[in-house]
Amino acid sequence: MVSVALRGLTKRFGSVMAVDRADLDVHDQELLVVVGESGCGKTTTLRLIAGLETPDSGTIYIGGIAVNDVPVGKRGVQMIFQNFALWPHMRVFDERWYTNLTLPLKIRKWSKEKIREFIRPMTQRLGIEERFFRRKPTELSGGEQQRVALGRAMTTSPRVLLMDEPLSNIDPPNRLKMRAEILKFHRENRLTTLYVTHNLPDALALADRIAVMRAGRFEQVDSAENLLRQPATDYVADFFRASELKLRNLSVGQSP
Repeated sequence: MVSVALRGLTKRFGSVMAVDRADLDVHDQELLVVVGESGCGKTTTLRLIAGLETPDSGTIYIGGIAVNDVPVGKRGVQMIFQNFALWPHMRVFDERWYTNLTLPLKIRKWSKEKIREFIRPMTQRLGIEERFFRRKPTELSGGEQQRVALGRAMTTSPRVLLMDEPLSNIDPPNRLKMRAEILKFHRENRLTTLYVTHNLPDALALADRIAVMRAGRFEQVDSAENLLRQPATDYVADFFRASELKLRNLSVGQSP
């Protein structure tokens, strides 16, 4: 079992309290979506779990084991960043060389044939066109870079997948397709996934449960239905009331 648990997790940046004694339980193979206002601590929480930031206090458990002192590369965690974090000097894909999509597989000593059989169908599903294979990240649009970042995550075989606004640069027609690929990847690989977003349609489409974060703490973690019908605090009620209004306006105007 690969659950994730936070106990009293705290992180301060100078005078700013980014995460404030936060407690959270993410079940094995659950896809938990974290929502909340900008600056509430969502991304910092992901970075703490990944090991990219060090907590001031509190404990992070992965699979029931405290990992505060475990290095980044040994936590079994893969994070997809909002700013992509692709290798700038590497091309997108070439089964013969180290590229953004082949690096994890080359490290595991996969053959060129095996890499080709695995990567090419994946690139088709994600909409990474063959004409982009020889390009470097700076030669791609934001949406194209995001697809490559998703593809790279799918090659790393993580135990825990952390996603920070992974669809923020994807155009609406492709957004639904990418959602489906994320959900398929999560389920087929039986991952434990934390997904941060400002987009409520993404949250409702993907989440087993939704965690509402405010000022560094989790106000309520529940199913979407319970959050809407039985909000634990006025903040949660107002957050979903405002989100519902936005959804109605979008449905009249444009696709979310």
